[in-house]
Parts: sequence; C-alpha cells; structure tokens
Amino acid sequence: MTEPTASTPEEAHSWTATTRAIRVTVSPRFLPSESEPDEERYVFAYTVEIVNEGEETVRLIARHWRITDGKGRTEEVRGPGVVGEQPTLRPGQSFTYTSGAPLPTPSGIMVGEYHMLTEADQPFVVAIPAFALESPHAVRTLH
Repeated sequence: MTEPTASTPEEAHSWTATTRAIRVTVSPRFLPSESEPDEERYVFAYTVEIVNEGEETVRLIARHWRITDGKGRTEEVRGPGVVGEQPTLRPGQSFTYTSGAPLPTPSGIMVGEYHMLTEADQPFVVAIPAFALESPHAVRTLH
C-alpha cells in the first residue's frame, strides 16, 4: 500500500493519494449561491477522479467519509458506491463524479476511504486524501 501524498492547495487546488495503483484526486470548491452564512450554512462541492493505474480490474463497492467542521465536530458517512454507482475500472480507466457537503462552519476537512474489490473478489481499501473545505468567510490566522 502506498502512503497518501498531497499537493498543497496553493499549488493545484487538489489533493491526491495513490493506494495499490488506484489514484484518487479531489478538487473541492465553495458554493456561495447555495450557502447562507447568516444561518451558519456553508455548502461545498468536491469533484473526485479515481484512476486505475494498475494491471487489474477493480470495482468500488463502498465509501467511508469523515467530515470535520471548523469547531472539530466530526460526522461519519458510510454507504454503498458513490453517487448511486459502483463503478468498475479496468486498467487505465477512470471515473469522475461530483458530490457535496454542507457545514455549519466556514471551513472544515474531509478524509476517507473507498472499499474496492478485485476481479478475484479480494477486498482492499483505497485512501481518499484529506482535503480542506474553505470558504471566503473562514478566519485566517498565521502562526
């Protein structure tokens, strides 16, 4: 298993992790038109690209997210597949989807994992890199 690596948001506005030749890249963005800061509702979208850089066909069967808001409160989300699908990725194929997350604070962090199966029905876990959810309403401090 390869350790996740991340690019900084200043470099690419995306975060990438590779596990067992499955590359996951996440690009989040703030949705001001769906957010209501006066009511402590900040909505974010994130686009995920999953690329099979390996030599075996795999299928994404489940997801597990940990979403932490700016006050340190964490919500866990588990479920089958992603956006109602359980995509199969042959070597060289990719799957891209966009989903969203509302937060009660102007910033937060998401991290997670995908549960995958090989063609031989061997399960394995793929890391989803930790990524920041930041709105223009977030207070920035330098240390």
